[in-house]
Amino acid sequence: MAVVSANKLELLQIADAVAREKSIDRNIVIQAMEDAIAKAARSRYGSETDVHAEIDPKKGELRLARHMLVVDQVENPANQISLEAARHYNPAAQIGDTIADTLPPLEYGRIAAQSAKQVIVQKVREAERDRQYQEFKDRISEIVNGIVKRVEYGNVVVDLGRGEAIVRRDELLPREVFRNGDRIRAYIYDVRREPRGPQIFLSRTHPQFMAKLFAQEVPEIYDGIVEVKAVARDPGSRAKIAVISRDASVDPVGACVGMRGSRVQAVVNELQGEKIDIIPWSPDIATFVVNALAPAEVAKVVLDEERERIAVVVPDQQLSLAIGRRGQNVRLASQLTGWDIDILTEQEESERRQAEFEKRSRVFMDALNVDEVVGQLLASEGFSSVEELAAVDLKEIAAIEGFDEETAEELQARANDYLARIDAEYDDKRKELGVDDDLMGIAGVTPPMLVALGENEVKSVEDLAGCATDDLAGWTERKDGETTTMAGILDGFGLSRAECEAMIMAARVKAGWIDEADLPPEPVAEGDDDADADAVAPEPEQG
Repeated sequence: MAVVSANKLELLQIADAVAREKSIDRNIVIQAMEDAIAKAARSRYGSETDVHAEIDPKKGELRLARHMLVVDQVENPANQISLEAARHYNPAAQIGDTIADTLPPLEYGRIAAQSAKQVIVQKVREAERDRQYQEFKDRISEIVNGIVKRVEYGNVVVDLGRGEAIVRRDELLPREVFRNGDRIRAYIYDVRREPRGPQIFLSRTHPQFMAKLFAQEVPEIYDGIVEVKAVARDPGSRAKIAVISRDASVDPVGACVGMRGSRVQAVVNELQGEKIDIIPWSPDIATFVVNALAPAEVAKVVLDEERERIAVVVPDQQLSLAIGRRGQNVRLASQLTGWDIDILTEQEESERRQAEFEKRSRVFMDALNVDEVVGQLLASEGFSSVEELAAVDLKEIAAIEGFDEETAEELQARANDYLARIDAEYDDKRKELGVDDDLMGIAGVTPPMLVALGENEVKSVEDLAGCATDDLAGWTERKDGETTTMAGILDGFGLSRAECEAMIMAARVKAGWIDEADLPPEPVAEGDDDADADAVAPEPEQG
């Protein structure tokens, strides 16, 4: 077929039809046609010829032209032209310009036409894939509705109208079965550009799927009056969702429950009967943990802020309720709050306290060579270590009932003697390990720490300067709701991460790696908060 004999409007009609069918820009289709015609023309005029095709987007007229570069000396006549010859086309032509030489219409053979068709199909497919990716990459974290197209090895392929998505088997609720033609609602959690086209991944088990469902059912969440702060799910079984209200007159739990439970029931039905606990969020972690463990009642909590662990004490009869079936309740509460939760009964907590008391008493008895009564007196007054006893003001020891100033002086002298003896033992061990004396000059480093450092091959100021904070303080890794604690070299010395970092920076200054002026400013000291102090938890709010 000769292009010249074709209806001029036929090309535009084809472009319009393809653009509508594939939901892509009409100009992209016209560009694909131009590339296809140019490729077919190059097969006629030679692959080295720089042939360009241009279709008028309004009239449909096709123009073919050969582009040639104006050069001083022609080496390749297929795409170069001398300055003298170029000025026959354009009297103002200069070296480096491009001259367009109009070509006559072509007769396309079957092979050329097939090749042109392949170019158009490929270009249109690439444009369609790009359109899908651009459209859906901005819709991550949205809920979409689609129709099940097919099920492959448990994975559900979903037709979204303007693209295909997949719900992998592990992203479906347990015992959930879909068949071809079923309607499905799911959450877009990832969109990836891949060679075979954009891959849109959906999920029905993602925690944010539940949050988005509540946003659809609860106008207060959609309007921003009520905010979903955290979600924890055991898909298909049970979930906990923490909410807070920005308006004091709006009850966040009541808004999510709805009249006679209509709002929460709509979400439960979508999630195949998954039980949902709606919990009021609180900035106070102790209150939040108590709320998260509902319906179990909590007697008190003990916080360890450094490790983000919390010990929760419950009445003996509430233990099974707090833990839940197969540990589900405490596991979801831990995921919701981001803290590790240890559940203790009142009896277990009492036994643990008694064991700690006896351990501290024994430390004082052995270190100070005193009887059990004195050791228990010191432990009951809150002294936790011999170091603390040696550093405290003498009047505080003398103020203990049954002690006088002379007794206080004797106890503190024995404490200092004990510490000196221990330091000497550690110093001998430090020397055996080959730890440099220079490390003793780093602020905050004690003889026991020097031994620990030496046992871990940190034996010089340069070795300490090369450490990271994690090396000394340890770190935690959280995966699938479970937290794993990795011990550091100085783990067990009660040092914070800031104190470990300060030691490392001091070593770098001493080693000459940095100047003291480069050190960050010291943080403003705050009031001494006892992170391990018992906090009597408030009664959990009823939703």
